[in-house]
Amino acid sequence: MITLLSTSLFLSSCSPQEEARATDVDMKVMSYNIHSGIGEDNAYDLDRIANVIRESKAEVIGLQEVDVHWASRSRLEDEVRQLAQKLEMNSFFAPIYDLPPKREGEPNRQFGVAILSKYPILDAKNREMTRLSTQVPNPAPESGPGLAEVLLDVHGVHVKVYSTHLDFRPEAAIRSIQVKEMLKAMSENEYEKIVLGDFNAKTTNPELAPLFSTFYDTWAHVRSDPGFTFPAQKPNRKIDHILVSRGIRTKSADIVQTLASDHRPIVTEVTVPAKVRKGGSAE
Repeated sequence: MITLLSTSLFLSSCSPQEEARATDVDMKVMSYNIHSGIGEDNAYDLDRIANVIRESKAEVIGLQEVDVHWASRSRLEDEVRQLAQKLEMNSFFAPIYDLPPKREGEPNRQFGVAILSKYPILDAKNREMTRLSTQVPNPAPESGPGLAEVLLDVHGVHVKVYSTHLDFRPEAAIRSIQVKEMLKAMSENEYEKIVLGDFNAKTTNPELAPLFSTFYDTWAHVRSDPGFTFPAQKPNRKIDHILVSRGIRTKSADIVQTLASDHRPIVTEVTVPAKVRKGGSAE
């Protein structure tokens, strides 16, 4: 099942002539678990998160642990809308949880993943994958939403971008199922793809092997250091990743040194090729 939910979705299209002129494009992407806007000092500060993104010059950002009217910890704010406004970007929010409000008349409480984009969003879907709920006691595996998928128009080149947050438990069983479901969803189109996410697992974890054999790790492509991202105060493991399909080239990769969340964001600059279809147009 696929649900379509968007907080700020801007549609755009190129004429055949514009598409025919499309060339390879450079773009800077980020994966950032924002911990509901709460930093290592336990203070909620969404402006601080926005400043981290702004100063990185990232143009497309996959966010995890995003609150929308969720709880007092984030002042019941719509973090996606606020970040999009602060950064003057388009946005798509994919709730993992969509619960009734605690008080009548208030908006639903939502928590999930999101994508911010400097570029127009042509299409967006909130795809489902197997999860163990954190909102009920003794949860059983069941299908639920929370895999964000958008189609972006980057100067006439179309690229699919995903934001995901895999299961956090030490046991790998649910993550293994989620990886298979993600790969199945991504195989349904032939666009170049960028996967931004908190995988809650290191590159060497066996349950991630199918992902790393299908896509390539941008960090390992250009860096030899481990690139630890968590915990932000004294990182000792890399669980935040940016993967790309094999037609995309990596130019650089960095970890942003910040304590605005309990994760450090990872930023990669990539080149996305313009594919030529029959008739001479590019996508």
